[in-house]
Amino acid sequence: MMTLPAVLMRAVAITAPALAGAILLAAPASSTQAQASASEVLPGYWEYTTSAVGIRSTETKCVRPSEINRFFGGLSTRRWRCTYPTRVVGGGTARFEGTCTDPRGRHVNVRLGGSYQQESFRFTGGAQLARGTPYLPASITARRVAAVCPAGAEYF
Repeated sequence: MMTLPAVLMRAVAITAPALAGAILLAAPASSTQAQASASEVLPGYWEYTTSAVGIRSTETKCVRPSEINRFFGGLSTRRWRCTYPTRVVGGGTARFEGTCTDPRGRHVNVRLGGSYQQESFRFTGGAQLARGTPYLPASITARRVAAVCPAGAEYF
């Protein structure tokens, strides 16, 4: 029989890759505040690095003006749907707290926050796999590489 810490460690090991995406690439619910953020971060060709539970990944994407709110508000994946009832953006800082759900109905509590400028942002925080467990650390660092996307660039 496995002990509770062993069960939690196994759950972390199994879900870490998907969880990293949920934490760092989660689509926020739309809100007036999200719409206002469009002028705070510029569209263009972006490079972003995510890091969670020892897993680090860097990608580049072209972000259209129509996608900048979703990109800045917490990046999205096809796998996780997130809502952020707590969403504070302004004055160069942002904070998001909410819940992400995968297609199987699994829920993860998420907290992210940090600073931003028009051409960069860095959010740190984490996700809680189960109520009462500690948040696992995570971060995302993004920078705008160019105002115009190169030919053949992948769109967000």
